[in-house]
Amino acid sequence: MLRSPFVIVTGVILAWFVVTFLIWPNANLLLQTFAPGGEPSLRAVEKLASSERAMTSLRNSFLLAFVLSVTVNVVGVFIVLVTRYYDIKGARFLWLGYATTLIYGGIVLAAGYKFVYGADGIVTGFLQGLFPGMDPDWFSGFPAVVIVMTLATTTNHLLFVSSALAKVDQQTIEAARNMGASEWTILRRVVLPMLKPVLFAVTILTFLGGLGALSAPQVLGGREFQTIAPMILTFSATPSSRDIAALLALVLGLATVVLLVVLTRVERGGTYFSIAKVSSHLVKQKIRNPVLNVAVYAVAYVLCAAYLLPVILIVLYSFQDSRAIESGQFRFSAMSLDNYARVLGESASLRPFVISIAYAGLAAVISVIGLLFVARILSKHRNLITVAVEYLLHIPWILPTTLIALGLIISYDHPNPLVGGRVLTGTTVILLIAYVIGKIPFTLRLLKAAFAGVDDSYEEAASLMGARTLYVFRRILLPAVLPTVLAIGALNFNSLLDDYDTAVFLAHPLFQPLGLVIKASAEGETNLDARANTFVYTVLLMIITATTMYLVYGRGTRDRRRSAARTRRRRDRVGAGR
Repeated sequence: MLRSPFVIVTGVILAWFVVTFLIWPNANLLLQTFAPGGEPSLRAVEKLASSERAMTSLRNSFLLAFVLSVTVNVVGVFIVLVTRYYDIKGARFLWLGYATTLIYGGIVLAAGYKFVYGADGIVTGFLQGLFPGMDPDWFSGFPAVVIVMTLATTTNHLLFVSSALAKVDQQTIEAARNMGASEWTILRRVVLPMLKPVLFAVTILTFLGGLGALSAPQVLGGREFQTIAPMILTFSATPSSRDIAALLALVLGLATVVLLVVLTRVERGGTYFSIAKVSSHLVKQKIRNPVLNVAVYAVAYVLCAAYLLPVILIVLYSFQDSRAIESGQFRFSAMSLDNYARVLGESASLRPFVISIAYAGLAAVISVIGLLFVARILSKHRNLITVAVEYLLHIPWILPTTLIALGLIISYDHPNPLVGGRVLTGTTVILLIAYVIGKIPFTLRLLKAAFAGVDDSYEEAASLMGARTLYVFRRILLPAVLPTVLAIGALNFNSLLDDYDTAVFLAHPLFQPLGLVIKASAEGETNLDARANTFVYTVLLMIITATTMYLVYGRGTRDRRRSAARTRRRRDRVGAGR
């Protein structure tokens, strides 16, 4: 297989891509920062140390990351417990409320909270009517960023911690209870320790998300609270301060690598397992203390309201006219489909939506198709070269988005022989390249897992019968992994629809994706209809994302339940026949 012409061509293209878009931009960023003009220099370090704004942003980023590591875990573990561990009435409704952040996030979520709680937000206007002396900017700065990002990033707990909790053995809990352990002791000494591996992973993701946060600090942080990513964006706008932006991005990348190494070592140092040999399904636990039971119910439903309120208000106000939205007034008699007709009927309003769909669709297709054959080669042939290539393809997971974007800007703002002497900075292509780069690690990991589940005997039998490599791949391997391929493509498409963090650095001025338009609307930089359009964009995005999530997860879960039900019925019939 390794001598196949198709494999050779794939290897050449892959080598060019890795060198051109993964290695050289980041290496060039280092050279431009510490050796401008070819001479070693620490001038960028001196400029950074003397910049009070830059140093403050560094401190704020690390503060935000540490605080989020605590708040997200506290809230995330709580919502998992009340929906999956404790017997709470309305748990399914609570889960749906907490899961709203699965269908909208990033700049859309930050803008949504500003529209609701900001200085001219709907809730703020209502509260000012009750309390005339109230500060309209009450929801801004560090507290606002922490609250929004805490609620936004508990999705990892819903997906991963919930799955890990379902594997906890009920017999272990019963054994601890029979030995006299209290419910609190069982939770603290039995249940939570079994969740430590996934909690470590979620903590890493949370810390990295807080460290490189851009949307929430930029929309809600105000002048008092700015983090590294917004400062990188500000400094990169002018060539004279671009070296400070590059150094800040490098600090962000270094912190990411160090954190991954440290937490990986900490995780490996622990032992987390269940002693039980025969597993039994976890049964929801009753909260026997009446006072604690009431407190848990109250906190659970208040949290659910906090998750649901922005979504409900955005949906309702998407049917109001622009003046009603601007004044924060809501009238059922004024509800209409005019905003939807304008967005879907006018080319100027629909253009950002179409641009985002085009970028997301192209990036999703290119990333999946481009890595199909690569993933198969890497999973089937393990040697020094393939291992090195796999590590290099995970660079986008190690380095923050801002660092990758800045590397592309600096490396391709002049003719470069690696891309045929063309200039990429300022073109429509560079954003698409960045999107594809960002999706490589996620796509590669899932495709490798899919190929690992394919029986090698089919491929070997076809090869023995004289089938060519490309034929075997097209007729045997691809159909086996096609469901996973479609799911990966759908998830990649979803995640890029409302992207802001990459687009703000690399988007073409005449082809602005939806994330940039929503950010401008959140800052009040556009016309009166802009906010109404943004509500419509948000509702449409939520519909698309929810549909995709259902197709990827919901139908699969439903099919598995039906299959399990059929199995139980067959087993019952066999038992009755005996």
